[in-house]
Amino acid sequence: MSTKEAYVEEHGCSGNCSACGENCEHKGIQKEKQNKKSNIKKTIAVVSGKGGVGKSFVTSLLASYLNKEGYNVGILDGDIVGPSIPKSFNLHTSAYGDEDQLIVPAVTKSGIKIISTNLMLEHEDDPIIWRGALITSLMRQFYSTVAWGELDVLLIDMPPGTGDVTLTAFQSIPLDGIIIVTSPQDLVSLIVKKAINMAKMMNIPILGMIENMSYVECPDCHRKIEIYGKSRLDDLSKSTGIEILGRLPIKEGVSTLVDSGNVECVELNEIYGAVEKIKGLGI
Repeated sequence: MSTKEAYVEEHGCSGNCSACGENCEHKGIQKEKQNKKSNIKKTIAVVSGKGGVGKSFVTSLLASYLNKEGYNVGILDGDIVGPSIPKSFNLHTSAYGDEDQLIVPAVTKSGIKIISTNLMLEHEDDPIIWRGALITSLMRQFYSTVAWGELDVLLIDMPPGTGDVTLTAFQSIPLDGIIIVTSPQDLVSLIVKKAINMAKMMNIPILGMIENMSYVECPDCHRKIEIYGKSRLDDLSKSTGIEILGRLPIKEGVSTLVDSGNVECVELNEIYGAVEKIKGLGI
């Protein structure tokens, strides 16, 4: 069985709508359009094959570094049932509707615009117990009904995996590319291939890969210690043809800054490869 046949068997969709029957729930999905109060130059999704690899952290880091260089940046927190972006930026205000019935996003202290389900709940720890159709619908609305204003780039923090939400987002949101986040474990590399194959099947440009938690640098001898085992990133890049954009180390104090809502203060210059890649799109 080919990779594509296996994917179709598992998910019931190859991304090729022309081959679908009339009863296909994904057939005829139209690309969402920007509203009159949005002018988004580029839209980039940050994805992973599974959870726990630091996808939201990478999204926040990319936004912060681009913002520091003077670009207008927004983050769409697409992890609808497990949102974490607002906490990383210490956002506790609520999004609200304006006179045109568009959603006004929250803004960080440095000017990054953010929309997330956690900004729409009465209590931040309220669970979101929704079925898939509602989740995918909200993801699309976050793109088309939020008054994003002038943005050089909108980063979408995608939910983990290659399920229905990711599939619908790939079909309905006009993406200029995706960045794939992985970590050194061999199991993660295997699962990441699923996300890579999904994007290729659906003709979504893959800008490159970032390996998070790649190593720890000894503060005395500066030796790089691969605490999660030897990285398979070079092999993964060679076998898939996907560019390596950076390897992020585990660095003392970073998790404390993120947990306290100060991700904008994190300094990890190893992210620059991905930042430059996004800038190269002409934002």
